[in-house]
Amino acid sequence: MLAGMDLTRIIDPADAVIREKFAVRLSADERADLTRMVSTGRRAAKSLTHARVLLQADAGPEGPAWTDAQIRDALSVSERTVARIRRAFVDGGMDAALHRRPRRVPKPRKLDGRAEAHLVALHCSPPPDGRDRWTLALLTEHFVALEVGPPVSDETVRRTLKQIA
Repeated sequence: MLAGMDLTRIIDPADAVIREKFAVRLSADERADLTRMVSTGRRAAKSLTHARVLLQADAGPEGPAWTDAQIRDALSVSERTVARIRRAFVDGGMDAALHRRPRRVPKPRKLDGRAEAHLVALHCSPPPDGRDRWTLALLTEHFVALEVGPPVSDETVRRTLKQIA
């Protein structure tokens, strides 16, 4: 081992961090829309902040082309936020930069109201002979045997009964 050498400096020197910077170039219409949005102030605070970041980051002929550090200091946001907004604009356009991603669409429910009613009725009925109570596995087995709804798992039965309870 080399005495007195800081190996972390050799392996990963501070100036070796190279970040790809996404250049924001707004058209005249985009700039006008963002300016109008910011001046009216009738949007969500996050959208307004993102609009201000885009206006200051604009590297087009009419834009100030501020650095990420300047935007960070002026708008009180982190440099990572500025970088994410830049990237969203370059990759997805104005809407992607101003608005959150839409939430994932939940999966449709396996059991409709009729099947749920049968499951609840089965749960409320007396357990089979030799059993003190219904278990999830037993409920699932009997429900599937009735062929009232699609084949389901124990977890689907549990979730359905939990929602009703």
